[in-house]
Amino acid sequence: MHGELKIISGSSSPKLAEAICEHLGTKASPVLRERFSDGEIRIEIGENVRGDDVFVVQPTCSPVNFHLMELCLMLDALKRASASRVTAVVPYFGYARQDRKVVPRAPISAKLVADLLSTAGMQRLVTIDLHAGQIQGFFNCPVDNLFAAPVLIEQLRDRDDDFVIISPDAGGVERARAYAKRLGATLAIVDKRRDAPNQAKAMHIIGDVKDRVAVVIDDMIDTAGTMCAAANVIMENGAKDVMACATHPVLSGPACQRLEESAFSEVIVTDTIPLGDKQDQCSKLKVRSVASLLAKAINNVHTESSVSVLFV
Repeated sequence: MHGELKIISGSSSPKLAEAICEHLGTKASPVLRERFSDGEIRIEIGENVRGDDVFVVQPTCSPVNFHLMELCLMLDALKRASASRVTAVVPYFGYARQDRKVVPRAPISAKLVADLLSTAGMQRLVTIDLHAGQIQGFFNCPVDNLFAAPVLIEQLRDRDDDFVIISPDAGGVERARAYAKRLGATLAIVDKRRDAPNQAKAMHIIGDVKDRVAVVIDDMIDTAGTMCAAANVIMENGAKDVMACATHPVLSGPACQRLEESAFSEVIVTDTIPLGDKQDQCSKLKVRSVASLLAKAINNVHTESSVSVLFV
């Protein structure tokens, strides 16, 4: 057993950290975060953490490089302050999409970020829905990759609809299948292919969506172009309604406008990334909080209980 449980919040999502603390019945430890005139970050932990079990809550969302550096500095400060164990709680793990070399002479950025966090002082990682599960192998410490499915599905359970779960591509089939199993629904896939060179990708639905409520499942929504195009194809194939569920609302560039003008009736996301005023830009966004899920994981890690029960 490690020492006292303490929560440290970075600047990327203080509301999520506060909600986690409420579930745990505690308050976040004070931390000073300042910017020098040249842009450098100054961090100072505001209380004694010697021998304590410290959890640092910091999604590495936009501006990703600033939040990543701030996280590294907090980890280093806690390591040098002799915390017994330092766990990084990173609900959204930035750089996760750069998990392999797709062109020559390119870095594997996700691996580099894993090394940076470990060198800074991270001894364990708690995250949600990594873009690729294999990224866990980039770390030399325990990784708890939680699933947001139970949180998102709660928004669907109250509806008495004939659902069909849609994977937007072949790579997301395993994730979509997990949702289909929980809802007792069938599965369909959006197949994207080029019929001829230099032609745009055409979309085809593999599976039956006619007269059913289709739910497109993905780990994140970035610019929303592909997802909105998939929604149009699904409705053209006779679906009664189409919804979207995604863990991470990255929502870059024109995403909010595209979703607002899309065929989706609802877009269900979580608060792994704070939305700010984006929720006002898209009335279809429905947000479910992962605070309870993360609080349970933190408590189980702290008490040396099983975290795997949260994956069921």
